Amino acid sequence: MVRLLRYLKPYSLPVSAILLLAFLQAVSELYLPTLMADIVDYGIVNGDTGYIVRVGGMMLLVALGGTLVAVLGSYLSARVSVGFGRDLRSQVFRKVQGFSLHDFDRLGTATLITRTTNDITQVQMVVTMILRMMITAPMMAIGGVVMAVSKDPTLSLVIVVVIPVLAALIGLMAARGIPLFKAMQVKIDRLNRVVREGLTGIRVIRAFNRTDSETVRFQEANRDLTDTAIQVNRLMGAMMPSMMLLLNLTTIAIIWFGGLRIDAGQMQVGDLMAFIQYVMQIMFSLVMVSMMFVMVPRASASAVRINEVLAVEPGVQDPPAPRPARGPQGQVEFRDVTFRYPGAERPALEGISFTARPGEVTAIIGGTGAGKTTLVNLILRFYDVQEGAVLVDGVDVREWAQADLRARIGYVPQKALLFTGTVAENIRYGKRDATPEEVAHAAEVAQASGFIAELAGGYNAEIAQGGTNVSGGQKQRLTIARALVRRPQIYLFDDNFSALDFKTDARLRAALRRETSQATVIMVAQRVSTVMDADQIIVLDEGRIAGIGTHRELLRNCDVYREIVLSQLTEEELA
Repeated sequence: MVRLLRYLKPYSLPVSAILLLAFLQAVSELYLPTLMADIVDYGIVNGDTGYIVRVGGMMLLVALGGTLVAVLGSYLSARVSVGFGRDLRSQVFRKVQGFSLHDFDRLGTATLITRTTNDITQVQMVVTMILRMMITAPMMAIGGVVMAVSKDPTLSLVIVVVIPVLAALIGLMAARGIPLFKAMQVKIDRLNRVVREGLTGIRVIRAFNRTDSETVRFQEANRDLTDTAIQVNRLMGAMMPSMMLLLNLTTIAIIWFGGLRIDAGQMQVGDLMAFIQYVMQIMFSLVMVSMMFVMVPRASASAVRINEVLAVEPGVQDPPAPRPARGPQGQVEFRDVTFRYPGAERPALEGISFTARPGEVTAIIGGTGAGKTTLVNLILRFYDVQEGAVLVDGVDVREWAQADLRARIGYVPQKALLFTGTVAENIRYGKRDATPEEVAHAAEVAQASGFIAELAGGYNAEIAQGGTNVSGGQKQRLTIARALVRRPQIYLFDDNFSALDFKTDARLRAALRRETSQATVIMVAQRVSTVMDADQIIVLDEGRIAGIGTHRELLRNCDVYREIVLSQLTEEELA
């Protein structure tokens, strides 16, 4: 928790003002009981109406000043805590944006969402309470003790007896609360994960009639979180009555012993009234502190989780001194590359060597799990290789600045992903300053202009979240247009033609060949018809290269490729 407070540094001036305002508020509240005692002891007892009016007016002014100070302090505290939460969310989001795919896989998307939202909100709420209660409460408690002792040192022994009892009660509550709050955050993660899986996989769930089982999963996670929350609320519910019971017993003791001292002439009525007020201020300050002890454990658990994210060193980082390109622009070379996913028993890719040159189409084909997408991810440096090297323009991708490397690449992912916004905005995702003409040209090459014209609004038509209002083939064509508008030196197509009919596929490949004639094109595909015309075809089999060559060369020399071809094409089509 303390480590996160460094994000309050930009707010040093407002925090200083809050400290001053808290001090002034404490002084005003501590001064009021003394004024009340003076009214009773000197005004009411002596029947001095003028004194009562004069001191009463002073009480009103002090109370008004304390109120204004409290309101201003609350306003500044809210501004500071909200700004702190905003800065912390931004920092966590920027940190997560720099994670490698392995970092995402290790932490999990559900927990990253929870840590960026719920956890930071918990810390933000506690910062607000710290700025208001944690600063004011100690001042009130210490000031109350000083003023109470000044009124009657002997009667103050009651406070000496009560405070250890109250401290023990707070300690007990904190000891039981901390594990429960930590457990709650973990269970919120689990609930978020179940909800996320249930929403994103709704089509599969319904297709397999698993709605009931998913409902049971959700209910189990929800009930688990609810049971823990009930335990926490029971603990908090028991705390306040316990505190109030102790406060009332203390008040009774003070009135009892104070009455005896008044009867003995050792104390005045006004001083007893003021003493009771000071003790109540002390007790309420300690109650506020106890509330902090209930809130802080949960925020501390959240802070630990946030710090875990901020402490992660991304598995893929920019080199201290990125090197400039020194080879042909757009050339991609794999030199004896071996890559293994963390925890995997065998490499996903092993001994991979080939060169993809500008002006050529390099196709990659192979069975499911052969390592095709992994190979593409290594070019983008989503992961780093364990052995060998991937070179772009003659430089190892690990020696490139990631932004410079990816600026040279137009990437079309295997799973077509669109963002909420217009069609034009989704295409411009590839090039922020693309002109309307460039957007239209990219859509035309991607064979998307036809269906775009039929949408209400054309290029200004809204795309729903996840692109749910367009078909799979339309999404693929829009993602291809997004890469084309960038006009990069390297194009990576990761199996992006599976949802297209053969006629559209053929037109698209012909248009792409014209459009990308000067660039390096690496195309992952499942269909043999898609890769037949490639300048070189790389056949992957269980992470190894089974063959490299043209379609006809591989038919003669590569058994794996021949099996793939015969599984998709007839003898007449081959001829």
